[in-house]
Amino acid sequence: MVKRTSFEHDDCPIARSLDAIGDWWSILIIREALFGVSRFGEFQKKLGLAKNILTVRLRALVDQGILKTAPASDGSAYQEYLLTPKGRGIFPILVALRQWSEEFDERPEEIATILVDKEKGRPVRKLELYSQDGRLLSAGDTALKQRPTGKQRKRVTA
Repeated sequence: MVKRTSFEHDDCPIARSLDAIGDWWSILIIREALFGVSRFGEFQKKLGLAKNILTVRLRALVDQGILKTAPASDGSAYQEYLLTPKGRGIFPILVALRQWSEEFDERPEEIATILVDKEKGRPVRKLELYSQDGRLLSAGDTALKQRPTGKQRKRVTA
C-alpha cells in the first residue's frame, strides 16, 4: 500500500482533520458507526469493503481516538468498535457533506434517504454558521487571523 503524505503536524486545522478522517472509507465507517453499526462483520456487510482494507481503516480510526474497542455487549467473544466523543464530534461534518450533496448533486432524486429529527419526523434544517452576536455568516464574512499563541510558520526565502 502506498504511504500517503501526513498532515498531522500541518498548521492548518482542515489539513489535520483530513489526516485523521480524509479517506472515503473512514468517513463511511464513521457514518455507519453513528447509525449503530459496531461489529467488523456489520461494517463489512454494509460497506462491501475487503477485510484487509477494513482492518487497516478500523485500526487507524482507533489509533486516532475516533473509535475505541470494547468487548461485545452481548457477552460473545467478539469485540465492538464504538465511537468516542471525538468520533461523535464528526456528526456535524457528515451532515454538512450530506447537505452539500443534496443541494448540488446532479441527480438528487437518486438519494435514497433524508435526514430527519427522530422526535418530530421532519427534515433537519440546513446547517448555518453564525457569528458570536447571532449574525448569519457566509465565507465572505469570515477571515483567518493569526492565533495570538500560535506558532509562526517558517518562511523560506531565496
